[in-house]
Amino acid sequence: MLRIKILFPTLLLSFLSVEAQKLNKNDKITLANLETHVRYLADPKLEGRRMGTPGDKTASDYIISELSKAGLRPKGDNNGWTQDFTIDQGRQISDDTWFSVNDQPLVRFKEYFPLDFSASGQVAGSPAIALQEKGVPWFQDLKELLDANPGHLPAAIRAKAAACAKKGATALILYNSSKLPDHLAFDPQDKPEAAVIPIIYITAAAKRKYLKDESASVDIRIKVGFTESRRTGHNVVAWLDNGAATTVIIGAHYDALGHGEDSNAVCLATSAGRPAAQSPASGSPSTVTPAIYCNANDNASGVAAMIELARLLVTSKLRNNNYLFIAFSGGELESAGSAWFVQHPETDLKKVNYMINMDMIGRLNDTTHTLTIGGYGTSPLWGSVCNAIRDKKLLSLHDISNGTQHGDQSAFYRANIPVLLFTTGLSADYHQPGDDMNKIDYSGELQVLKFIYSVIEGVNSRGRVTFSAAADNQSLSGTP
Repeated sequence: MLRIKILFPTLLLSFLSVEAQKLNKNDKITLANLETHVRYLADPKLEGRRMGTPGDKTASDYIISELSKAGLRPKGDNNGWTQDFTIDQGRQISDDTWFSVNDQPLVRFKEYFPLDFSASGQVAGSPAIALQEKGVPWFQDLKELLDANPGHLPAAIRAKAAACAKKGATALILYNSSKLPDHLAFDPQDKPEAAVIPIIYITAAAKRKYLKDESASVDIRIKVGFTESRRTGHNVVAWLDNGAATTVIIGAHYDALGHGEDSNAVCLATSAGRPAAQSPASGSPSTVTPAIYCNANDNASGVAAMIELARLLVTSKLRNNNYLFIAFSGGELESAGSAWFVQHPETDLKKVNYMINMDMIGRLNDTTHTLTIGGYGTSPLWGSVCNAIRDKKLLSLHDISNGTQHGDQSAFYRANIPVLLFTTGLSADYHQPGDDMNKIDYSGELQVLKFIYSVIEGVNSRGRVTFSAAADNQSLSGTP
């Protein structure tokens, strides 16, 4: 578990009202720009910026436009603005999958579904539940498997299917007559090895409706098919070349959750044979219009700050590093974009001085004014830099020593690059549709951005930043 250390009260910064401060002209411009960027990226018209969607493309086009206007150059694939990558998300059930009993088609996900490790194929036959004859589908009550294999049901089903196939079964139809929950589900993000025959699960209600008489032969027709689920992401990569020997990477992920498709991998769960609610990813029909996850804080706020840092650094005198700005795609998919970049860097990683990640920096708490800094122990330099500037900022600083917490900085930390993650923390509507643009504290985000700029400024004259594995005893209140 991550250990967050709170500063001693004597070292806390004074909590003055940001609104009461007199902003200079440049701060006012930055403040207005932050709001403009967030409102564009978190607009419902972008449909939640889910990776690989038109809304995602609209967001990346906007980021490219803003970085270009700031004076940056493209540094992506083939001297373009983007670095493209594809992720494999397993299998989806194809639209031509069907299952019928006595010419009555069952409703997918409501009455039946193929298991995610089912084999593809088309079979037919006239079996009875009580008989197991060669060349037809067989039935299997999960009750005996649940009794004999608690906690290992999928493996038991796979083994049972293989054994039945050896005896002549062409498919395996599962049902659960017990009161024990089987927790079977189709997981679209799973990537299992296929079983030897098609495997269909039918609900208890469907079993009672279509297969009440276990001694009667029924006409069964099954077709199971899957399509590969692949999605393409686009990291936006921009370059500020100062002719320096080292480069600083400044990043934030711009993708979000769309209509919630990526918020839960499980499409259909069953409890004692009763289907649970299904997520939009499953493709089941629904009369409810799915909400849009605009994710203003997570992470339009970070991208807005990244764009403004680019604009400020272009006109600054901080020339001892080059700056590579990356708006990562796939941040909501296990940080796929940053992992891809580290594996396929558009710059020499040996010359990267450090990496800054901004993720959810738009909800500065009105009472505590807390800014959390992750990766604080990844370099002994961070202590002296942060301690030198903290008394000038209206923030209370908490630190997390290691660089492995969830976020795009973790891939760089694993590549032995010093990292810092800046965040104002989780909110009650994290990964919920309620994370909208009207809840962003733009004045608070301005203060966070100014702190991050001061960190960059403080490191500018320090030369090469030394990497160290995160030490648990690092603290903002101590001396490195």
